[in-house]
Amino acid sequence: MAQTISVNGTPHNAPEDPRVTLLDFLRQDVGLTGTKKGCDHGQCGACTVIVNGVRINSCLTLAAMHDGDEVTTIEGLGTPDEPSALQNAFVEHDGYQCGYCTPGQICSATAMLSEIANGWPSDASEDLESGIEISGEEIRERMSGNLCRCGAYANIVAAIRDVAEQSA
Repeated sequence: MAQTISVNGTPHNAPEDPRVTLLDFLRQDVGLTGTKKGCDHGQCGACTVIVNGVRINSCLTLAAMHDGDEVTTIEGLGTPDEPSALQNAFVEHDGYQCGYCTPGQICSATAMLSEIANGWPSDASEDLESGIEISGEEIRERMSGNLCRCGAYANIVAAIRDVAEQSA
């Protein structure tokens, strides 16, 4: 029986080879090259995508494990004509330099804002009873799985904080 993975709302047949990672499936089979292969070991976050509303490192999971799942990549978050709020904020705050990590950063930040909205605490959350304050420390803790080799962290945090404050 053929497996189907929905990518940005479009169904795609999963690869026949069960050893293909979700990252390679997205890039090679689906043709969406926004998701980047950085370390291929789950340590840099360049391959971050959103699966059923949860952010994951696509290099660490097999495409065959996602039959029936909804995968959202950077291409599914906005378009060049209508970018998402986070995509706009990254541009406005200069939250990228080379841009290699940016798709993973934006996918991770998108899911992170949903986590906060749903009340999911992190190690940096000070009070579990009265809601989560979107502080720089909270953002840095939650984004710690996404590395930026250019060092644009301050601008990335500013971009995320800007969007979080606008949607609060």
